[in-house]
Amino acid sequence: MTSTRSALQIPVWEEMNKKRTRWNSRDVALAAVLAALYSAYVIYFAVTSFGPLQVRVVDALLPLSVLFGFPAIVGVTIGGLVGNLMGSPFGVVDYVGGPVANFVAATLAWAVTRRKFRGAWVAAILLEIAAVTLIVGSYLVALASPPGVPLWVGWVEFLGSETLAIGVLGYPLLKAVERATRRAYANT
Repeated sequence: MTSTRSALQIPVWEEMNKKRTRWNSRDVALAAVLAALYSAYVIYFAVTSFGPLQVRVVDALLPLSVLFGFPAIVGVTIGGLVGNLMGSPFGVVDYVGGPVANFVAATLAWAVTRRKFRGAWVAAILLEIAAVTLIVGSYLVALASPPGVPLWVGWVEFLGSETLAIGVLGYPLLKAVERATRRAYANT
């Protein structure tokens, strides 16, 4: 008896994220591609990537951790590190803080969706927005704002930019990639 799995029976991300102790070539390639995309965007669009008012549209890649797990988490973390090393005017705080924000946000999203409840993807997106907003918004207010500016000012600014990047752009990207991978696995 042959076992065929319909794309509707087993979600693609479950197949791809089976518990493994080693990375395969697909995992390494995915992490490398996401790191390259993230860092290239940050460097190329430095005008919008750095500063007290920043919109990193490339944060739309963060929700892909929901589908691809640890390779995507590593990719966006390394991409954030390389991008910040190449262009951040804020120094060591941004070299560490940005990648930590990406790591925390992507890991939280992945962990939440592993629980498999209705609305898990929306909860994951909201957690990513909150994590990046709190981490990056906090240290940028301290580094780039005049003395006496309250912390909530940075949070409000980052809430808007991360809602745009992760919520408005990232969620549809996540859905599109999930549909594409579902079709690709169904055709194999």
